[in-house]
Amino acid sequence: NAFLHDIYHDQEILKAGLIPAGQVLRNSQFRPEMVGVDVPEQIYAHIAGIDLVRADTGNQTGEYFVLEDNLRTPSGVSYMLENRKMVMRLFPDLFVRQKIAPVEHYPDLLLSNLRSVAPAGIADPTVVILTPGQYNSAYFEHAFLAQQMGIELVDGYDLFVKNKTVFMRTTEGPRRVDVIYRRVDDDYLDPQAFRKDSMLGVPGLFSAYKAGNVTLTNAVGTGIADDKAIYVHVPEMIRFYCGEEPILSNVPTWELRKPEDLAYVLAHLPELVVKEVHGSGGYGML
Repeated sequence: NAFLHDIYHDQEILKAGLIPAGQVLRNSQFRPEMVGVDVPEQIYAHIAGIDLVRADTGNQTGEYFVLEDNLRTPSGVSYMLENRKMVMRLFPDLFVRQKIAPVEHYPDLLLSNLRSVAPAGIADPTVVILTPGQYNSAYFEHAFLAQQMGIELVDGYDLFVKNKTVFMRTTEGPRRVDVIYRRVDDDYLDPQAFRKDSMLGVPGLFSAYKAGNVTLTNAVGTGIADDKAIYVHVPEMIRFYCGEEPILSNVPTWELRKPEDLAYVLAHLPELVVKEVHGSGGYGML
């Protein structure tokens, strides 16, 4: 969050030379439309999917490493919740013998998180999940979380903007929407602000967002913080913004823009995983 606020405002980390400015400003996930836009509580990434791996480092338990960050529209938590239910049914004794932390309260925590970032002055915010629709690969999760949190699952046609305020169409008439947990990528959120051919978003949504009349989670433009080219700089971000050393290390990473790193990777290609810069999740991997 500190990094995202910085690059969309003063860009101090770029001025300090800790991250090459071109890696941020010329990145497709950097959204110039967000420059100078203030978000509630300066929180951009309300929901983060952090992938961890445990590697054998010579001790009995191994060591945990951060494999990557997912901050755009992270998904997968519903499968974890459903898997836990099945494992508890199949292996109940396991949970008696071991100290296993509960996870079933996640939807309650998520709803509390979403409600906490409602626009100022909204005592009882209306929260919805915005889905691309039933043909999206994560639609099960969208429907599952909406049901678990007791909120509406909507698509772009269910919402409209009037006077820079977002409303939901209901059988009882329009109802104001205060927080949108969006599972639609930046490009498709608003055809007036981003891709004009988008049929998934809501015309005027970004104007309502910039006016502070609705909160989007995660914020527009968070993708720059989980880009594969930015990942290598996260330990330095922690030192820069927090004045602390990282608790968990990154996996060893080589930047192919550096000639010596490129030479090493080409010489050891069968042993390595190559990830596409500007990509997200598992897309563009070799």
